[in-house]
Amino acid sequence: MKDLLSYILEQTVPEADVSVTSEEEDGFVRLTVTVPQEYMGKVIGKGGKNISAIKQILKIRAIKESKKVEVDVIEKA
Repeated sequence: MKDLLSYILEQTVPEADVSVTSEEEDGFVRLTVTVPQEYMGKVIGKGGKNISAIKQILKIRAIKESKKVEVDVIEKA
């Protein structure tokens, strides 16, 4: 799942230094995305539409793998 999220973010913000970390326990996956401040708008999108679409794609993948997923977006300091 981390690879899928990284791929999507690379296509959305190719020139940015975006990092993805993953924590998994008992069928629950937490993905944390760290994005530079100037690219937060592109990742989140107008009204949160981009991040919502990304979360839906990951949710479909998680269902196929019998897992639950949560995505957090953090601004890089």
